[in-house]
Amino acid sequence: MARNGGSIWGYLNTCGHYPDAQLDAEGNVRDVWLFEFKIHDEPLLVPIAFDGAVSAEVLSASRLLSAGDSDDDEIVREGNRPADDVVKIEQLRSKLLALEPRRFELFIKDLLVHCGFADVCVTKYSADGGVDVNARAGQRMWLLSNTMFQVQAKRWLHSVGRKEVAELRGSLQPFARGAVVTTSHFSRAAINEASEAGKNPIVLIDGFRLSKVVIEESFGLVD
Repeated sequence: MARNGGSIWGYLNTCGHYPDAQLDAEGNVRDVWLFEFKIHDEPLLVPIAFDGAVSAEVLSASRLLSAGDSDDDEIVREGNRPADDVVKIEQLRSKLLALEPRRFELFIKDLLVHCGFADVCVTKYSADGGVDVNARAGQRMWLLSNTMFQVQAKRWLHSVGRKEVAELRGSLQPFARGAVVTTSHFSRAAINEASEAGKNPIVLIDGFRLSKVVIEESFGLVD
């Protein structure tokens, strides 16, 4: 919260926290804890005399809205990472995070082409309805050959939740397969939503898996 001239604005509440790995200023991998916060836009300005009551009301309403997605507070990361993998992967992930969002979408497009996908194209920016890249499985993916894949590319540091997975599913063309590719991690709610019975399954690729694919496919690091 910030105060100015007898007024107060800007409410935050924690949405979750989880351990992660990052590079320090010298390029060494270090273990860190990431804390995610929700920023409340309303109310814009509150007299200090009423800040306690308004804060309690805003945070209470927020908890009620998010009660159904409590699993979004639990972030799932791949375990048992060899030390040498962590260094390479976090070096690559830091470069991906430095890309502009549009450049990240183009990177995913180029990676898909490199991996044998065909008819790969990036959708119009900010008018994609949740789909960033369209592609068809190539001939070497013989069981899935010619299957349409629609990808949402999330160049995010914070985790991807259930909402993003559900929104992508709602934007898919008939019979298309969906995938969310991110530089970050997925919440438990996102993973549950992606594989929920009776719904079109969504492929989830987190930052660790994405970086491993880039390395294993010899695609090279990002300049």
